[in-house]
Amino acid sequence: MNLRIYRIGYRDLLLFCSLLLFSVTVLFGQKEPQYTQYMYNIGSFNPAYVGTVETPDITGLYRVQWSGIPGAPRTLRFGVNLPFANEKNGLGFNVVSDQLGPTSQTYIDVAYSFQVKLTEETRLSFGVDAGGSLLDVDYTKGDFEDENEPLLNNADTFNKFYPTVGAGIFMYQENWYVGLSVPNFLTSGLYADEVANIVEDKMQFNFIGGYVFDFSEGLKFKPAFLMNYLNGSPLNLNLSANFLISDVVTLGASYRLDNAISGLAGLQVSNSLFLGYSYDYNTNGLGEYSQGSHEVILKFYLGRADSKVKKERTRDQKGKPKQIDTPRFF
Repeated sequence: MNLRIYRIGYRDLLLFCSLLLFSVTVLFGQKEPQYTQYMYNIGSFNPAYVGTVETPDITGLYRVQWSGIPGAPRTLRFGVNLPFANEKNGLGFNVVSDQLGPTSQTYIDVAYSFQVKLTEETRLSFGVDAGGSLLDVDYTKGDFEDENEPLLNNADTFNKFYPTVGAGIFMYQENWYVGLSVPNFLTSGLYADEVANIVEDKMQFNFIGGYVFDFSEGLKFKPAFLMNYLNGSPLNLNLSANFLISDVVTLGASYRLDNAISGLAGLQVSNSLFLGYSYDYNTNGLGEYSQGSHEVILKFYLGRADSKVKKERTRDQKGKPKQIDTPRFF
């Protein structure tokens, strides 16, 4: 969501508006909501991921961006990934609420994925999603520079629903993954006269990848990246590196190009519950004014046994390698 703030003189956002000059890579290089813990949240922006998980999972995420600045972004996400028993198909469901100043945007979509085996260990998944987004602008929360602004002649609020259709691909093995997705192909449908004055919507491309290095039985290294490309905007690049200790504690750091550095921590409370937290410190001009960004994620894995996950290999009746209860790290 890219807000043309110069059309709305939001009284409490005078500081915020002036600081946007230092954060164009966030607002104008990123249409979809921004996540620091993207590696645990792939189903939010790539529908091909939803059927690749081992068991059904439920994700809840809350992000407070640029804490301390009035009207700064707030994001709330609820998502479900549901793999089918045939290990080919999957369904997903997402609800994302994104708030910025006097505007709020709620995304709702349903995703479907189908995966095929390229080799014995490599799988390629294709996914599509369809839904819609509700854009809401409350003009009463701000003061217009022009009292004769035409938008004020209509109503104190503006509401617009528009459809979304996205697609993605996701290829992976046990220890690596890459994915490409487009959250919405129907960007031209947003350019009604009223909406074009408020939101600039363009097609966004998301490219993600990661690898799991098994250093020892109790230590794994998990680098990952996420690139967001929006035509006419700077490339938004996220790099992260996490260490998984004893399959329980995760510690790491992340860097968002020309924007922020982050610390990440996670705790596998049980086989069925993961808790993650990240803190961002802005390296651009916002660092002097904001108290950083906070993000909390909860993942519930349904159907996992409570006993410790085994990571051993055995062989089937034909003597071929067979993996038992191997945990996934993405």
